[in-house]
Amino acid sequence: VFPIAGGVFPRAAERGVPDVLGKGSRMIYIVDDDDAVRDSLRALFESCDFEVRDFASGAAFLTESLDSLQGCLILDLHLPVVGGFEVLSRVRAIRPFDLPIIVITGRGDEATGQRLLKAGADADMEKPVDAVALVATATDLMQ
Repeated sequence: VFPIAGGVFPRAAERGVPDVLGKGSRMIYIVDDDDAVRDSLRALFESCDFEVRDFASGAAFLTESLDSLQGCLILDLHLPVVGGFEVLSRVRAIRPFDLPIIVITGRGDEATGQRLLKAGADADMEKPVDAVALVATATDLMQ
């Protein structure tokens, strides 16, 4: 199943999209244990001229130096071992405001969305994620 709704997009430069963000802020961190989702999100953001680093687990992401990250985190909620809420909590303990976090989930509901926002998520989206909405949300949050 292709986890991104909206299909394949030409590179941003080919669409005449201006580079409104500085190069240092065009980094997307993807944390998802599903290879297909990670690969699709990587392809999506790279097609929009973002730099991408991806991680297959919350534990792998947490080995990064969280205080120096710049860009936006796309975080799967349902991760094995170190789950999305735990990753969110640890990131927000170090970076309370300045690293945008978008949580994606295949099993979302209103109560979970409210818990995510209280825990510090800037946005939450349900899989399959709408590609245009995801890129627009990440871009808006990084400005």
